Amino acid sequence: MTTAEKVASRKLSMVQLASELGNVSNACKVIGYSRQQFYEIRRNYQTYGSEGLIDRLPGARGPHPSSVSAEVETAASGGVRGVWQRHGLLTNHDRLLRLEKSTAELQITLSDEQVRLLERLSPEFRDRHIEAP
Repeated sequence: MTTAEKVASRKLSMVQLASELGNVSNACKVIGYSRQQFYEIRRNYQTYGSEGLIDRLPGARGPHPSSVSAEVETAASGGVRGVWQRHGLLTNHDRLLRLEKSTAELQITLSDEQVRLLERLSPEFRDRHIEAP
């Protein structure tokens, strides 16, 4: 008998003792569980049967909700990163410098967030950056 099975057996005996005595407090004192634990154990036993008495680790079951299927993952391997690598834009620094260069060539308007990032990256950007009125 494993430890988990022994604990489950002890929990079951507590639930049975409480029904025999008709007193939850006395059963908890004899077995050594709190009343709150008793009610959780009883609820699990009523809901899941003897499987509900086995301690399980909390946490997510199955794949992460944000994960993609294996087919999509293999099809997209090297997706965005591969494109960035082909164009020499692997680091955030490289991408921000390319953004600065593009704004100068294409006369596009940057968002406040983009301007803030560029100014933090390159203090000279403020001097080179001329906003249109």
